[in-house]
Amino acid sequence: MAESRTLARPYAEAVFNLATEHDRLAQWSGMLRLLAEVTSDPRVATLAADPRVSKRHLAGLLLDICGARLNEDGKNLVRLLIENERLELLADITAVFEALRADAEGTIEVEAISAFRLSDKEIQNIAQAVKAKLGREVKLSTSVDRSLMGGVVIRAGDLVIDGSVKGRLHDLAAQLVQ
Repeated sequence: MAESRTLARPYAEAVFNLATEHDRLAQWSGMLRLLAEVTSDPRVATLAADPRVSKRHLAGLLLDICGARLNEDGKNLVRLLIENERLELLADITAVFEALRADAEGTIEVEAISAFRLSDKEIQNIAQAVKAKLGREVKLSTSVDRSLMGGVVIRAGDLVIDGSVKGRLHDLAAQLVQ
């Protein structure tokens, strides 16, 4: 995965620069997500890997699937990735682009995973605490994982704060082994 991120970075940076230059970050975000979703379909991946399918035919199929949801620059990206045999990088290109966009906008995507559904007040408190710690606007999403038993795990970029009962028990077990 690290290698594919490395390969995806130049494409993502080029798209980000183009999107910034034309003030189209949101539009590019949508196009990249669409392309990543389409190319993650196993049927599309099979076609892309089939040497009997020409690059031109594959590009035509993808452009037909996406239709008017891609602008001309988006269509050119599809053609370029197919020509360079890098279509499989679209999910990573999208992830790198979104990280660049969040950084430029001073935001960060945060995921709060809890054993039980969080109240609106708890969600607000988590968002405020992460904002205070990281100094960025927070886009918070929540999910429930009953295996945590209690508490919450917060993921913000590379930062992971594990305040779950499961995490604490794991840490305690590790200390007992030492």
